[in-house]
Amino acid sequence: MYKSSNKIIVIGGNAAGPAAAAKAKRTNPNAEVILIEAGEFISTGTCELPYLISGEISDYNKIVYFNPESFYKTKGVKVFTKHYVKNIDTKYKELEVVDKNTNRTVEFNYDKVILTTGSVAKEISELPFSLENVFKLKSVNDYLNIKNYISKLTKGKILIIGSGYIGLETAGAFKQIGYDVSVLDLEKLPMPTMEEEARYFILDFLTKNKVSFLTSDEKSKFIISDNKFKQFKYKGRYIDFDLAIVAAGVKPNNYLAETANLKLGKFGGVIVDSKLKTSNPHIYAAGDNIEVVNKITNKNDYIPLATLAHHFGHIAGVNAAGGNASAKPVILNTAFKLFDNFIAHVGLTTKQIIENNYPARNVTAVVPNKVKVMPCSEKVFGKIIYDTNKKIILGATFVGKTEVSGYADIISNMIYNKNSVFSLSEMDYNYTPPLSPFVNLLSVLGRKIKENIYG
Repeated sequence: MYKSSNKIIVIGGNAAGPAAAAKAKRTNPNAEVILIEAGEFISTGTCELPYLISGEISDYNKIVYFNPESFYKTKGVKVFTKHYVKNIDTKYKELEVVDKNTNRTVEFNYDKVILTTGSVAKEISELPFSLENVFKLKSVNDYLNIKNYISKLTKGKILIIGSGYIGLETAGAFKQIGYDVSVLDLEKLPMPTMEEEARYFILDFLTKNKVSFLTSDEKSKFIISDNKFKQFKYKGRYIDFDLAIVAAGVKPNNYLAETANLKLGKFGGVIVDSKLKTSNPHIYAAGDNIEVVNKITNKNDYIPLATLAHHFGHIAGVNAAGGNASAKPVILNTAFKLFDNFIAHVGLTTKQIIENNYPARNVTAVVPNKVKVMPCSEKVFGKIIYDTNKKIILGATFVGKTEVSGYADIISNMIYNKNSVFSLSEMDYNYTPPLSPFVNLLSVLGRKIKENIYG
């Protein structure tokens, strides 16, 4: 039994956990702060995993930012890896922890717990991860398992199941290193959570790069034999595959929250207040296992992003250590790469706007991202959805090159500050021929909105 009069235990060692642990120790240097992680690694990158596959990041050690020894040396936090927290006894404030190295059970007492258990990859019942050649791409260990398997292949036909961010980036990565890649989804267009116009762009990018896009139906079937996925029955024909990557989304990893009888929301995430305190006053939570407040709708939402996990981890760490920090409502602002193209989305989608009954219209435009005469000039697409009553922006989508990140950030700032849509056409945008167009895309969209409103 480990005892301390002022002990903070953080459970989960990816993005939110190390941030919470380090911040708790900085906030209260006299506290004993412990980080417990079920896996082998802590403080790793996740969004970078497809770029390990493509070789753009040469070594997985480059995305393992700390090990237990370096974390203790630099942060003063003791780390237990390969330790699985089996149960939280909230009455006696004890954790039942299994040391996976010895299979022994150890008990830890605590004063405060911070749950940063993250999310888990969704599994497909017809294609379980127990099969020898079916993988997920959620952790460094997942990457190492995939790398080990493909090193033995003499050929390479890969099925990516799911056309969200991870699925598409993984498809691009495997295609980049010479594999025959197909992407499978239930929808007729890839990226179901994105605006329709962007989805057609994405389908075009897949087609041009010779990645097959397959739409599953009731007659489709995975063919399994010898504990391996061998074929996919699709529209009456059988397609051979060497392995499958399941990228069908993630869900909150809240087994422990359930054992502690913590309140969960409709997305399955832990319900927390602005201090990131759960329904138990001695337990805080942060990261992909919680629900956040969407700033636009003012409703709970599930937005599993590493940047939010890191930021909220800091807040949970401060408060668990006796400080007073507050988590603010958030705006979804994300982007991903597909071959040489980038797709960014910020705020609400059309589907969410309809669900929340906002009075809205949208404008779209395609313009050069730089002055036309510049050899590097290419087209960029933009769509802005705005509230017709309040004259504020609700959401936006951009498809183009690296400039889309900047456009999304500007729109995110405008949404956060509830700036008028008329600001778009009134801003002074940066201009230089090799970097930007003479008339900015956002200005063009702003002018279209003015035309819609005033005629």
